[in-house]
Amino acid sequence: MSNLKDTATQIRRDIVRMVHAVQSGHPGGSLGCTEFLTALYFKVMKHNPAFNMDGVGEDVFFLSNGHISPVFYSVLSRSGYFPTKELNTFRKINSRLQGHPTTHEHLPGVRMASGSLGQGLSVAAGAALAKKLNNDNSLVFSLHGDGELDEGQNWEAILFAAHKKIDNLIATVDWNGQQIDGPTDKVLGLGNLAAKFDAFGWEVIHLDKGNDIDEVVATLEKAKTLTGKGKPVVILMRTEMGAGIDFMVGSHEWHGIAPNDEQLAKALAQLPETLGDY
Repeated sequence: MSNLKDTATQIRRDIVRMVHAVQSGHPGGSLGCTEFLTALYFKVMKHNPAFNMDGVGEDVFFLSNGHISPVFYSVLSRSGYFPTKELNTFRKINSRLQGHPTTHEHLPGVRMASGSLGQGLSVAAGAALAKKLNNDNSLVFSLHGDGELDEGQNWEAILFAAHKKIDNLIATVDWNGQQIDGPTDKVLGLGNLAAKFDAFGWEVIHLDKGNDIDEVVATLEKAKTLTGKGKPVVILMRTEMGAGIDFMVGSHEWHGIAPNDEQLAKALAQLPETLGDY
């Protein structure tokens, strides 16, 4: 998995450089989900960087917690959807790389806008159901924040996916225990999340080391083996917000602030350039 680890390191460099350049964005969750999206796009998912919006005959991914767009954009560019030099335009006026991914910009790889949290599971369930109706055997993956589960629409979608036996859907919850206002347990505790999903009729997988690329790949591959058995699948993925940069790890304060010049230098010193900076 050394190549994947090198890729993840470069993606982390991209994240902090992008957010620093415009002094705006969400580095914490992006860094925490780096291994997941690296594993998904560079190892697990069957996808085509040539990109068509329908995604017929290929696996598709929906980013619900769209504020972690820096990691999503970096992964898309590094896997061939658009030139890496476009990362220079992140969050700038008239850029296709807005703070939340949008569809009207026609950025390859983006199939839903995510400016309002809590909607991605509904979209993913609908797309997965469409694949089943069309006899398309490929899979639908989605990613959601744990704080995002405060939104009630998620629970309607969780009910719907189980009721319709949408068993080609693999949803992942980034369970880092942090959201913009502080620890999720203090803002609105999720309780026994595994028991909730189980009671709602989902197949539940635990991923306790969401920042270990080997564990992420193994868990995603396991999830694929559980599809097609009458239940949607959810991965409860434990990550560290700010993972990979020692002074950012585990703090909700890095949810949505940019590093200054000194902090950027400290961050980059911990992340060797592996694939070449954009």
